[in-house]
Amino acid sequence: METIYLTHAGADKLRKELDNLVNVERPIATEDLAQARAKGDLSENAEYDAARNKLIDLDRQIGVLQAKFAFIQIVDESKLNSKEVRILSLVKITNIKTNQSMSFTLVDPVQSDPQKNLLSFKSPIGKGILGKLPQSKFLLESLKCASIQSSAVVRYS
Repeated sequence: METIYLTHAGADKLRKELDNLVNVERPIATEDLAQARAKGDLSENAEYDAARNKLIDLDRQIGVLQAKFAFIQIVDESKLNSKEVRILSLVKITNIKTNQSMSFTLVDPVQSDPQKNLLSFKSPIGKGILGKLPQSKFLLESLKCASIQSSAVVRYS
């Protein structure tokens, strides 16, 4: 697994998610399984199968989150280089031909959420702008293979 770059807020969010799965969701699923098991013949008990599958799925989710914590590196926002586009850069890209702009913050894929303008630095756009300097002009290849002449303005939030 690759390094996961998170802010303190991103790591706290993952911790809360893990805590909820371990301390809330899993005990409920375990109790549901015990109640279904008490209903008799397990070979014909669909409720038991559903409860068991839910517990297996929760255990898988817990394992995945626990494994992620071994690879998390907290990014200290105060020590970031604001001279070029990096993780946690607040970037505004403008299509020079149409003058349309879009703004977003580059984050690790774990924190990405396009609806909140949090874009993964591993996305095609993220990869295309990493290391660019403010006011630089460059070509971005979109998913449709169209070229966009763009410039970036970099700020840190």
